[in-house]
Amino acid sequence: MTGAFTAFDAHAMRRALELAERGLETTDPNPRVGCVIARGETIVGEGWHERAGEAHAEVVALRAAGAQAAGATAYVTLEPCCHHGRTPPCTDALIASRVARVVFALRDPNPHVNGGGADRLAAAGIEVAHGLLEAEALAQNPGFVKRMRTGRPWVRLKSAASLDGRTALASGASRWITGEAARADVHAWRARSSAVLTGIGTLLADDPRLDVRRTHPVQRAPARVIIDSRLRSPPTARLFDAPGAVIVMHAADAVAAPGAAGALAERGARIEAIHGAPRVDLAAALHRLGELAMNEVLVEAGPTLAGALLEAGLVDEWLHYLSPTLLGPAARPLAAWPALERLDAAPRFAITGIEALGNDLRLRLTPERL
Repeated sequence: MTGAFTAFDAHAMRRALELAERGLETTDPNPRVGCVIARGETIVGEGWHERAGEAHAEVVALRAAGAQAAGATAYVTLEPCCHHGRTPPCTDALIASRVARVVFALRDPNPHVNGGGADRLAAAGIEVAHGLLEAEALAQNPGFVKRMRTGRPWVRLKSAASLDGRTALASGASRWITGEAARADVHAWRARSSAVLTGIGTLLADDPRLDVRRTHPVQRAPARVIIDSRLRSPPTARLFDAPGAVIVMHAADAVAAPGAAGALAERGARIEAIHGAPRVDLAAALHRLGELAMNEVLVEAGPTLAGALLEAGLVDEWLHYLSPTLLGPAARPLAAWPALERLDAAPRFAITGIEALGNDLRLRLTPERL
């Protein structure tokens, strides 16, 4: 099912990836998918999946192509589904349209599909090929793929610090270390995330909203998740006034104040008891978020929770915003980390991207050794 691809095949798949990008902030918990229908080297239909419960990319593109789909090639960024979910199987729509060939970038890791879509198309006499621009398709859907493979979401840690690695003054003041362009970028990452996660320390110290604030309308509000072992979250916290669900995860074996859970539930919070004492088991918490169909989780937390996630090997990607300032040795550190006796034992990260945002830099990092 793999093989040589033409220059036009690559062109059509790049266009399908561009279309998929339009659903970057809206498809959750579904993957972002784009589709192009072409006869020869002429594109006759395009589509992308916009949100869960609505038509998939293949169906939208086939509708646009109409009768011209017969004998055409369909380029899809993800293997067409072959099961009934909120919508009928896309394989059925492709077969009914009488396309001659289907090229998809990434095999669907969903156990309900995972090769079954390709097999269904091939059994109907359709030529099938895959693997074209696979890495690019994976980069669009890291959370969906990881959740399907491991049961946990893609964890993206966000931090902002001075040149000397400090995130706030000793007093806790941190507004603002970075400029407007960097803060706007953070809101874009929030908008694509299933949830924004923080710890009780940050909630009590900063009372953040953790919502998406932009000049254009927000189409989907990410959930806000609080790691709060003893249910100390105040019901008056500002994040309860922002759109979107609030999930409070506490340690099942820790002692909370009487009535704390009820007061938070009255504010609309979903209370989740997670194994662990005296603290929440972070791996178990992330697994529970996976069960709740969370694909990408953006962590905006203080040094304690950030360090704990890093030490446990639970961070997939780190977005670090670097401000050209100095805050001094008394200021708060970036992440709590055990003392090292040897330099070669230090955690190391690969830099996968650097972008200037106003007067700040954003580093994209992936762990190499923790």
